[in-house]
Amino acid sequence: MSGLFGHVKKNHSQAEAADETVDNKAEPPGQAGSEQATAEPQATEAPGTSHEGVRFSVGIDLGTTHCVLSYADLSKDEDDIQQQVMAVPQLTSPGVIENKKQLPSFLYLAHDAEIAEGSTALPWREKAEYLVGDIARNLGSKTPIRLVASAKSWLCHAGVDCKQAILPSEAPEEVARISPFQATQSYLQHLKDAWENQHPDAPLAAQDLIITVPASFDPAARELTIEAARSVGLNQAQLLEEPQSALYSWIDNSDGDWRQHVEVGDVILVIDVGGGTTDLSLIAVTDQHGNLELTRIAVGDHILLGGDNMDLALAYTIKAKIEKAQGQRLEGWQVEALTHACRDAKEKIFNQVELDNVPLVVPGRGSSLMGGALRSELTREEVDRVLVEGFLPEVAVSERPVVRPRSGLRTQGLPYAQDAGITRHLASFLARQLSAVDELEAVNLPENASFLHPTAVLFNGGVLKAEVLSQRLMKVLNGWLEAEQAPVARLLEGADLDLAVAQGAAYYGIVRQGKGVRIKGGTAASYYVGVESAMPAVPGLAPEVEALCIAPFGMEEGSTEVLSDNEFGLVIGEPVRFRFFASHSRREDKVGMRLDYWTDEELQELDEIEITLPEDGRQQGQVVPVHLSATVTEVGTLELHAVSQRDEHRWKIEFEVRTGAS
Repeated sequence: MSGLFGHVKKNHSQAEAADETVDNKAEPPGQAGSEQATAEPQATEAPGTSHEGVRFSVGIDLGTTHCVLSYADLSKDEDDIQQQVMAVPQLTSPGVIENKKQLPSFLYLAHDAEIAEGSTALPWREKAEYLVGDIARNLGSKTPIRLVASAKSWLCHAGVDCKQAILPSEAPEEVARISPFQATQSYLQHLKDAWENQHPDAPLAAQDLIITVPASFDPAARELTIEAARSVGLNQAQLLEEPQSALYSWIDNSDGDWRQHVEVGDVILVIDVGGGTTDLSLIAVTDQHGNLELTRIAVGDHILLGGDNMDLALAYTIKAKIEKAQGQRLEGWQVEALTHACRDAKEKIFNQVELDNVPLVVPGRGSSLMGGALRSELTREEVDRVLVEGFLPEVAVSERPVVRPRSGLRTQGLPYAQDAGITRHLASFLARQLSAVDELEAVNLPENASFLHPTAVLFNGGVLKAEVLSQRLMKVLNGWLEAEQAPVARLLEGADLDLAVAQGAAYYGIVRQGKGVRIKGGTAASYYVGVESAMPAVPGLAPEVEALCIAPFGMEEGSTEVLSDNEFGLVIGEPVRFRFFASHSRREDKVGMRLDYWTDEELQELDEIEITLPEDGRQQGQVVPVHLSATVTEVGTLELHAVSQRDEHRWKIEFEVRTGAS
């Protein structure tokens, strides 16, 4: 049964459902409705961002393949504030601890007899609860069936219960498993412990903490990220989109010179290709009272396509070569080991221009580990052919990602993008966002434009450290622009692609103190809830569903929209389902607007929620007249409440609940 159905009272005018249009001005959390920020330093401190005991602004990049922690000392004068990346103590092998700027986002579930007693001690704990970081990646490359990877991607997988022990997904029954949520907790706990070991007088829970998430994360994934932080005592954590964080880092690194590199009318395309995802965002440069202003105007879909896919593609290339030469078929665990080996070999080839090939060793099935090993090599030609041509093909801007019918039966796994062509995904994104600058007077597109024309590009993500990949992306994009007689886009340089997101998050903490440049954003999509029509039963015909806009694009953090003119019947005391939708292109929809028709490109359905709302003194199955209230919280998550028309009792619709997942 649908959770919301029928209209107890019809809304007289959908166009009048919202008193005014939300204008995509996102204030710092807790500042809804405050004066617009500009590129000049703000004169006042953002409410709620400074309290007794706060000394540091801390940014955590909770990445798919690496985690990074950056911080800035807020107690210093503004001109003296400098960011630092904390070297994180971690095991690299049993009994060996090293300090590294990146904590690999891997967790290893060791066998009891595999690790000697006392060899997993950390500076703050005699025995590690979980092996995370470098040691996990190193041990997992040899025994991949015990390695938990890509927990962040699983966290936003609508088809699974993220709190169930499902990882490693391909592990045999004898290997214990943990949930994506637990893995995320373990990375945050390690970073928290490492911080407090180095800063015993400044507990992390008392600092201004920003955790980054992909701009395309849905409400459930954002909520789960915040919940994971709270579960390790970081109740004050706030969320920031990774592309915005990357731009913050670029601004900070410019030492105040960023205004010399952008101008009014610029549209900055942020391309973030990380280990697990490709994230696309557009940020416009406008004028506000004579000052430059930055506004995030568009966000792409959540595309599970990144370095992990590239490593797997290389592994299958080498697998075919080995099987042809050896005349034997590799097993699944050997392919996993080969994938890790290809990742390391790929990085060596990208980082060492003199290398033409890197030897590879795949464990064999024999009793002698080395004697049964299979040997091959990864060549520079194979890397260029598979990665450059396979993932960044030179295509026309009119091309779109290939969509194939999915098989009815599939093994449990991540919903990777069907098309590996990042350039096709980019072309689709820019075409869908053609109207994103319609309301910006400073941005003028030619009449013949078939896609939004970026004027500047900022890269982020470890994948794009490879010049051969970043150069191909710029070549393809500028080819599209030249074909429409538009100026080529310039590359904004100077950011550390491995560390920029964490550094930008720490800089955002400085911004929240009123000491820096703020990017206006708000919600990255418009959100809708499905409303089932109260119609008579018709054989073979399901009740019609409308999509009701509950949060428009750009809705500010800390703001609430009450749909008081829309009254519905809410089913309580028995299992009901709620359908939710999101749109990255319908920017004009106001709160309360109902859609009775939409295309798959306009609205994407999010994971369905099945819950039983408490009866709270009412009868099971009772239909209670309610109106809806949507809030974008100060931490950046979306909440939906159904409010009784009779006594103001509120039921919260929990976005993080995922049941019935396979």
